[in-house]
Amino acid sequence: METPEQVLKRLAFKVVRRLDGLVFGNYAGLFYGPSLDLAEVREYQPGDDIRRIDWNVTARMARLFVRQYREEHELTAWLIVDLSPSMGVGTRRRLKRELAAEFAGVAAYIVTRHGDKIGLLTFPDEGFLPPGTGTLQALRVLHRVMEGAAGPQDRGTTDLAGALRRAGRTCRRRALVFIISDFLVAGGWEESLLALARRHDVVAVWIQDPIERELPDVGGLHLRDPETGAQVWVDTSDPRVRATYRARVEEQEARVAAAFRRTGVDVLRLATHEAMLQPLLRFIAYRKGRGRWHSPGP
Repeated sequence: METPEQVLKRLAFKVVRRLDGLVFGNYAGLFYGPSLDLAEVREYQPGDDIRRIDWNVTARMARLFVRQYREEHELTAWLIVDLSPSMGVGTRRRLKRELAAEFAGVAAYIVTRHGDKIGLLTFPDEGFLPPGTGTLQALRVLHRVMEGAAGPQDRGTTDLAGALRRAGRTCRRRALVFIISDFLVAGGWEESLLALARRHDVVAVWIQDPIERELPDVGGLHLRDPETGAQVWVDTSDPRVRATYRARVEEQEARVAAAFRRTGVDVLRLATHEAMLQPLLRFIAYRKGRGRWHSPGP
């Protein structure tokens, strides 16, 4: 099994170096907007957002100047990571919780590498790591997530609403918040998500496995709910069974997607059988092109 150091080294080589060109100097500007405090006006540099040009100062100085906001100097990111039993599912390549750990490592590495802070909350075990910076903090984040993911998987059902309320109490200053989960939970969490999204820039990282979307035609199977332990026997060779399963999955996904749309939360979908890099590149390129953090939708 890889150590956190080995995982971070692998991610830095395979993922982060490709993302750096898109993210560097850009992700820290997520909070530009009219409601923010102006920190200073400085001379324009290549790559700056032209919408932040201060035309009055530019006219006086005969050179381009841009507004720089306080949050550019004080960005904090948070990872809210689901370590519930359902995240232990994985039929291809890796488990959902392993993919969650990889994304957490990538995010932590990028944020801390550029001098900003990142903190961690996990649920349902209520793990906590205060915000910090530097490579050591990125390793702490990855270690905590990997350790929690490898621990006992009898933590009970997922209380996403409770985790979001806890995040709201913990993340006091405006921050970039990643919620990493499979979102296989009962309803009742949308209001908590809306409250969090009103104060922070929230990105839902939706982790999925192919088996959750399409039952394979392999005959009789005993299916077990990883969180409740409930079991049921199904005949997967029956096309009606597979069709019913598919319809219910689509209904559940539609409910989750609708919740994200209603709350204005951005969505990044990752799958256990696919490499992380291309979805991340598309996601970041799209948002960078828009000039704001808006995803193309779930």
